[in-house]
Amino acid sequence: MDRDVLLSKDDGADRSTWLAFAAMVLFAGGNPVAIRFSNLGLPPFWGGVLRIAGAALVFWVIVALQRIALPRGRALIGAMLYGLLSSGVALALMYWGLLRVSAGLGGAILALVPLMTFFFAWAHGLEQLRWQGLAGALVATAGVVVGVVGGFGGAVHAPSVLAIIAGTAFLAEASIVFKLFPRSHPVATNAVALTTGASILVIVSRLAGEQWVLPTTPTTWAAFAYLVFFGSVAVFSLYLYVLSRWTASATSYSFLLIPAATVVIAAWLLGEVVTSSFLIGAALLLAGVWLGAIQSSPKAVELACSEMPSKAVC
Repeated sequence: MDRDVLLSKDDGADRSTWLAFAAMVLFAGGNPVAIRFSNLGLPPFWGGVLRIAGAALVFWVIVALQRIALPRGRALIGAMLYGLLSSGVALALMYWGLLRVSAGLGGAILALVPLMTFFFAWAHGLEQLRWQGLAGALVATAGVVVGVVGGFGGAVHAPSVLAIIAGTAFLAEASIVFKLFPRSHPVATNAVALTTGASILVIVSRLAGEQWVLPTTPTTWAAFAYLVFFGSVAVFSLYLYVLSRWTASATSYSFLLIPAATVVIAAWLLGEVVTSSFLIGAALLLAGVWLGAIQSSPKAVELACSEMPSKAVC
């Protein structure tokens, strides 16, 4: 994807979007590790409630202080649907899955998001079917399988893995929903979306019969603080910032780089082993990102705006 597709033509916007993309990858890479620590001291769904509700509170404070207008009409519906999918259903599935799946493997499964986004965007008519983009996603996904999943021996808990895979599908669809509805201020969008997601998680937690408690150990408090301020407020803000400037497929390539960050952080904090296969997989991953997201230049945004000027992608 060339500069005209991914970014505005202003060099400052070019640099700021790439910096936002890099920061998003780094912070999101720490999320599976922080969730593993959170699950040690909190019930999984309730831990998600505390995280998302805390992040929503931060956004609502900013909305109030800056007197930001709230989304209305179709924009409000879009923000609520985005939150339902991304911070409600998706997080519920991932928190539960990470009870029995390692942080590295959980992060690796996120590499499926670009492939899912690619097909969902095509199915919704937002982007054209591009074989080079598909090839890049497949190569990068193979890199994650070789480099990350290949490093984990032994049996895995199949229902937990399937739950995380389903969570990635909801994340992919959430980015498409964001594109299909009119935009509003990103802070207001996040406030509404996270409130919706927290409401869903409260219902799931109650149905699961979880005990509603606060963190009791310094480690759980640290994980909670990271998940609220870095893993939620920062990641969701940066994600919408990038998504508003790039296509959904291009933005989804962050999920191919997040597993690499997760593996490094998990090795540092959880002692998960980094194998030699990880280095081979990393090379494939970077090659896939270059092939599918950087080298190809389909003019996707311009084409979408010329054919569908009413769509929010424009």
